[in-house]
Parts: sequence; C-alpha cells; structure tokens
Amino acid sequence: MTTLLLSSRYTEDNQSLWRAAIERGWSVIRSRGLNVPDFDDSELVIYVEALFARTIADKLNHRLLEADEDWLVRLPESFTKRQIRLSTLGEARRLTAPSFVKPPNDKAFAAQVYNSGDELPDAFDDDMSVLVASPVQWAAEFRCFCLDGQVVTHSPYLRNGELAKLTDYQMSDDESCHAIRTAQDALAVADLKMPRAVVVDVGQIDGEGWAVVEANAAWGSGVYGCIPRRVLDVVRHATVPFSDGD
Repeated sequence: MTTLLLSSRYTEDNQSLWRAAIERGWSVIRSRGLNVPDFDDSELVIYVEALFARTIADKLNHRLLEADEDWLVRLPESFTKRQIRLSTLGEARRLTAPSFVKPPNDKAFAAQVYNSGDELPDAFDDDMSVLVASPVQWAAEFRCFCLDGQVVTHSPYLRNGELAKLTDYQMSDDESCHAIRTAQDALAVADLKMPRAVVVDVGQIDGEGWAVVEANAAWGSGVYGCIPRRVLDVVRHATVPFSDGD
C-alpha cells in the first residue's frame, strides 16, 4: 500500500490531498514536527512544508525532488521576459535599487520587490542563495503541476496581485492554452534538466506577454484550484528512495 505523509497542520491543501488519497485506498499519516509514526507500506509520498520536509525525508531514507537552484536563471530570457540572477543574501543586502528577491526553492522569507537591500530580513545567513530579478507587473499567474514534461493540472492563483480564489479560480480557454504551452515549452528546453515531478508557475507580464514565474517543489506547493487527484499524481513522483534515480 502507498502511504501519504502530511504535516500536523490541517490546511485546505493537505485536506484535499488527504481526501484524494483515501479515495485511492492509500493510508494517510501525519508527522508531529519531525516525528513520524511507524508505517510498513512499500511506497511513501510526502506532502509537507519545506521547514520539515527535507529532514523528514532524509530520516526515512528518501529524497525530495526539486528544480536546481539556477534553473530559472539558466532558462533563456525569451521564457522569463526579465533579467534574473542567482546571488547570495549577503550580496542582495547591498542592492540600492528596487529588486524582486526570493529564495530559489522555498518560502523562507517573503518573495517580493524590496526597495533596497536594507529591507531584506536579518534572520538568515549572508551565504543563503537567493534569486534577484528586475521588477515586473504580473497581470495573472498560474500554477502548473507537471509530470514528465506535461502539465497534469493547472489553475490561476493571482490576478493583479489578488488571490484568484476570489473569482473561484476561473480562467478562459485562451489563458489555459497559453499557461500549458508556456510551462511545457520551458520544460522542453533541451539542456536544462528538471525532475520528472515539479511545479512550474507561469503568467502574463503587462506589456511583455507570457513568461515563466518560477519553479517549485511539487511536494510542498499549494493546490489552489488544481484538481487534487491530479495533483496527487504529480506529488506521488516527487518522493523517491535514495536508491532510485530521478
């Protein structure tokens, strides 16, 4: 049997995946911080926030798949429509002009435009990796859960900075087609390796068109209006035993 491991926090996202897992006949357990109940099943699927997920996976002799820190940086600018570089928090603290700054693969601090490096949080080491990008205005942003280079399910999550939940995650057929094509074309760039299970966020930049926002780990990404059972199809392949490849 397959076991879905969730955190102790009850959220709308992990509850939706809990229901999808139960419908499949999977067992579901919850961690308590870093403590995990005993289980005997042959397949483990982790869906836990980044604060605990990697440590839990390591304790259970598994690893969690995610994009390389520099994937977005190495993506051709025709896909990103903006300048992006991989830096350190220490270097970013010296910024004097407004810049969008975020950790590459987690939500350790708020991903947003900082007017200068002085506004960046003090609670993290200077050698922490960050992505620094030129500020742009996103008209809409879409989450794409992807498996083997194909979008399995997708949903808008922001519209002009407002949560798409306010409009029940509705999207037009044209938006849907553009979101899928943008994500899949980015994943198809030949010289950039990506894990088989990953989330790619895409969107429309005012005055520039469709572009890639970022890549996220499927095992910790919000579901938004995506179809839970299809999200589970992707999340299932984001946890692998140490002995397995990507």
